[in-house]
Amino acid sequence: MSHNFGTDLKVTGIDFLKSHNCPLHHTDAYDIKNLVVRRGKPFHLQLSFSRELKASDKLSLRFSIGENPMKVRGTLMSLNPKREQDLGGWLISIVKNSGRECVLSVTSSPSAPVGKYFLSVKTGNNIYKPENGTVYLLFNPWCEGDVVFLASEAQREEYVLNDSGCIYVGSADSIYSRPWNFGQFEELILDACMYLLDKSKLKLSNRRDPVFVSRAMSALVNANDDNGVLLGNWSGNYKNGTSPTDWIGSVSILQQYYKTKKPVLYGQCWVFSGVLTTVMRCLGIPSRCVSNFNSAHDTDENLRVDVYLNEDGEKMNSSLDSVWNFHVWNDVWMKRTDIPAGFDGWQAIDATPQELSQGIFRCGPCPLKAVREGDVYLPFDSKFVYAEVNADEVYWLVKKVNGKDKYVKIATETQGIGINISTKAVGQDKREDITAQYKFPEGTKQERESMQKASSFLRPSGIMPRSIGPAMPVGDMGSKPEVVSQSGLQIEITNTEALYPGNPLDLAITVKTSNPGSWTINLVGSCQLQSYTGKIEANLGSVKETIKLEGKSEKQVPLKIAADAYMKTLASVKDELLIHVTAIAEVEGTDDKLTNGMTKSFDYPPITVQMPETAKLNQEFSCAFIFKNKLNVPLENCKLLVEGLGIFKMTTFDQGDLMPGRIMKSEVICTPVRLGEKKIVAKLTSTQVKGISAEKAITITK
Repeated sequence: MSHNFGTDLKVTGIDFLKSHNCPLHHTDAYDIKNLVVRRGKPFHLQLSFSRELKASDKLSLRFSIGENPMKVRGTLMSLNPKREQDLGGWLISIVKNSGRECVLSVTSSPSAPVGKYFLSVKTGNNIYKPENGTVYLLFNPWCEGDVVFLASEAQREEYVLNDSGCIYVGSADSIYSRPWNFGQFEELILDACMYLLDKSKLKLSNRRDPVFVSRAMSALVNANDDNGVLLGNWSGNYKNGTSPTDWIGSVSILQQYYKTKKPVLYGQCWVFSGVLTTVMRCLGIPSRCVSNFNSAHDTDENLRVDVYLNEDGEKMNSSLDSVWNFHVWNDVWMKRTDIPAGFDGWQAIDATPQELSQGIFRCGPCPLKAVREGDVYLPFDSKFVYAEVNADEVYWLVKKVNGKDKYVKIATETQGIGINISTKAVGQDKREDITAQYKFPEGTKQERESMQKASSFLRPSGIMPRSIGPAMPVGDMGSKPEVVSQSGLQIEITNTEALYPGNPLDLAITVKTSNPGSWTINLVGSCQLQSYTGKIEANLGSVKETIKLEGKSEKQVPLKIAADAYMKTLASVKDELLIHVTAIAEVEGTDDKLTNGMTKSFDYPPITVQMPETAKLNQEFSCAFIFKNKLNVPLENCKLLVEGLGIFKMTTFDQGDLMPGRIMKSEVICTPVRLGEKKIVAKLTSTQVKGISAEKAITITK
């Protein structure tokens, strides 16, 4: 028959109809030539032919993924508009056929492997391979048939589409937000994520499942086993790389990694978490950064951290376990089809290299519900996450007796670990406390039941101190029940003035008694500088006092630290340091012993961002960054880092030294290339001060 038409049917072109498909698939923000679509949702392709398409013509679209595509594995889809569903659960139909043009609708399976699909079209014996014929297929939180389906539109906007946000850091006593640009739509980021998927060596069938994908990415974002994205460094020496506090977003990290294929130097927990959020959101898995304050580390699964204090009340650096002021990981949203029902929803994953999981530095996904309910036998790494938010702290006083160390147990703190668990609120720049998603309220019946269940799967804690050295003479070791305080002793620690670097630190310890009687109290208090991982960097000073109190009364003991005592340390350590105060009080003639601690961040003057509230697409506007050094000390080697996604690329201004009272001003001329609300992020670092940042929003209109 075909000789009547004079020619075989040939494809002369394909239009991927990006302006139609991408907005419907929520992929129009990706900075890439190719078509990016989400699984389980129809997209249109317009084919042009050498002649009109007839009913008798043979036509099939082939989508293939991976090295060796095969129909039986669901990695080669051959879609014929005349046939019903393909083996892999993909659908195709003709939407419009007129003249030499034909619009086809293709729907991928909501459980198709995620990645890059190569498209070719077969007509009779001809095969047409289009230019930019690679189609990127992502997870689809908008599709009910996809295991990452998230019902709330506001949550999808935040956890999938928001490309900027903030990460909570500081300490439980002073939480603050650090702006972070996720930038999942920026140039090369999607390709970097596809490169990581290939590098993960996941079987294509496992690329269907966000459980496997998120676990693989938690391993690949750290460099430890697999030359992954970021090398962790907590040493304080970052000479041959970027100090972890100098990053303001994931974009430059992932772009550098994709270009060099070598680990980027250096990361700490919030950097790992920020990059992992970028990768997850880029691939279409809903994700959020989660900050756990007073996070227990390396507890050896025995749910206990030992804290050692010397006779001045100073915390000692212990080798084995530690409490970090904060630790940042991620939650990702998915159905768990691999474990018993009831554990769908948020799952914790963590890219910071801390502990091997099945031989590799990775962590999760671990259901938040398993942590909350004590079902710590469920995969993956539930015991580790459970310990991070539920360990007890046991305080030991280390006394010298006849030249040997004697360990006296002062207190057990059962409610200090895993508090103020924080993430950015949906749709607003506020902190949302999600502690209740990780644990039942302290002291409730459910909390006790959860703890009992979890403990049955964890190692018994024993009560020997397990840190400083081998066999040691130990005092006061019996597991006596906790004694009720005779005096009603309490300690509070406060700062009486703002804690500006370069000023004296005005601190105060208030000792209170509430029960009738005359009480003589021996108080020791100390002030130290520590990094966020709890490592002591300097002892700044201590106070010892004997206080007499009658009945219900209190006394405030000042602890003042001169600026000279800490400024050298502040300038010599490349990390942001925190002020840590510890107090120990003992009531003479009783068993009343108490310890309390406070950790605070320094206070800083602000960066002011000056720019209009709105601007027009593709029209220039100016953005100025102003900083006045209100501190009493010069800030040396000032560097201002600024970035505005969709507005301008990351820019660094070297500002040299800024004397007290002086003002610096930097200006960027910006041309916005994307519509909607955009954020501009600024960060100032110097030898003395590492952590001043600011962000400001601007709305870009047509």
